[in-house]
Amino acid sequence: MAVKLKIRKGDKVVVLTGKDKGKQGEVIRMIPSENRAVVRGVNVAKRHTRQTASQEGGIISKELPIHVSNLALRDPKDGK
Repeated sequence: MAVKLKIRKGDKVVVLTGKDKGKQGEVIRMIPSENRAVVRGVNVAKRHTRQTASQEGGIISKELPIHVSNLALRDPKDGK
């Protein structure tokens, strides 16, 4: 069930709940079908990847999607 979202790619947001509460970042990607957003520097997980011909192996930090109900737009005037 997709809902009309107020948050868009490129917006500055603040995390309201969870382990990253209070962190701020920029929306990198939106997933409207799941009501989720990927925010730079928020909800980061480490992934172990195998080496392939195109990429190097090792431990890679990757931002995972966070639900839009846990995000709020940052006020451009005072940054809150």
